Amino acid sequence: MAGSSYGKLFQITTWGESHGAALGVVVDGCPAGLPLSADDIQLFLDRRKPGRNKISTPRKEDDKVEILSGVFEGKTTGTPISLLVRNTSQRSSDYGEIANYYRPGHADYTFDKKYGFRDYRGGGRSSGRETIGRVAAGAIASKLLLMLGIRLTAYTRSIGPVTINDSRFDIQAILETPTCMPDRLASEKAEAYLDECMKAHDSAGGVIECRIDGCPAGIGEPVFDKLDAELSKAIMSVGAVKAVEIGDGISAAQHKGSENNDAFRMQDKEVIKSTNHAGGILGGISDGSTILLRAHVKPTPSIFSRQQTVNRQGEDIEIAIKGRHDPVIVPRAVVVVESMAAVTLLDALLVNMSAKVENLQKIYHK
Repeated sequence: MAGSSYGKLFQITTWGESHGAALGVVVDGCPAGLPLSADDIQLFLDRRKPGRNKISTPRKEDDKVEILSGVFEGKTTGTPISLLVRNTSQRSSDYGEIANYYRPGHADYTFDKKYGFRDYRGGGRSSGRETIGRVAAGAIASKLLLMLGIRLTAYTRSIGPVTINDSRFDIQAILETPTCMPDRLASEKAEAYLDECMKAHDSAGGVIECRIDGCPAGIGEPVFDKLDAELSKAIMSVGAVKAVEIGDGISAAQHKGSENNDAFRMQDKEVIKSTNHAGGILGGISDGSTILLRAHVKPTPSIFSRQQTVNRQGEDIEIAIKGRHDPVIVPRAVVVVESMAAVTLLDALLVNMSAKVENLQKIYHK
């Protein structure tokens, strides 16, 4: 299968299926000497694992990571890092009957048309569990970025009609609310809304926001590999994401140039911007201010309401999906968005090292 690898210098390759023996990732291009343990990666995986609260799938998985290669005596060796997470709670019988029909909102039909064959147990490679590898790689990228003074913070901005109030922003609430909202009052309202959805055998979508602080100006390529284009590709590669915005995003189309432009000024002998409508990126290159992106996530397609579809024999049928499913994908996808942003930014930083002659001189000149 093509398309399972991402990145140029910091490259990740995810592997495994939802109901196979295990899933994982191979990370190639991580510099040697980074202190790294399984605990560093587990912190990220625990943020996405199922069964933590009533608004996530009841599928119970420890998602314990094993480091198979690339780390020696607590530090990366510069060789490929192979990470494995074993599946321990497969219930493939829940999916037996879907082998013969196509679930609305899923990739069943498109996989069949592309390959003539599909792993129907939980969606195979198109399952949300594929993101385990992305998150494990993101943990490594995030740790290296933090050593460079770059911090990523992702959180739920909205679920259904409920949106956070920025005046109540509480960063600790991201890890403490079941919705991953940094606004405890909004989280309570979102939980009530999700209760209504579950009673109606339905699901909800929402928006994830990610802030990147500390990124220096000058990162990203000016034509096809623009930083915002690369971030958008990375985030859109997450299965449930249907749109990505940078800065003001789609609302910029409704503004005048005088409203959308960010004025420059000097502060402590540094160039800064008075506003940040551009979201930290100009001409595809970081401008030194906070990079702000939003991912719009669709409702969970697996719902218990009856739906119309067709089977592989071309007959119209009616179905009611069974199994263990999240009523909302957003909270568990927060760390996935953060991880893909980290992988993308670290890769761009490594590529950028060759942009100037003096960068090479700093490393190699005697």
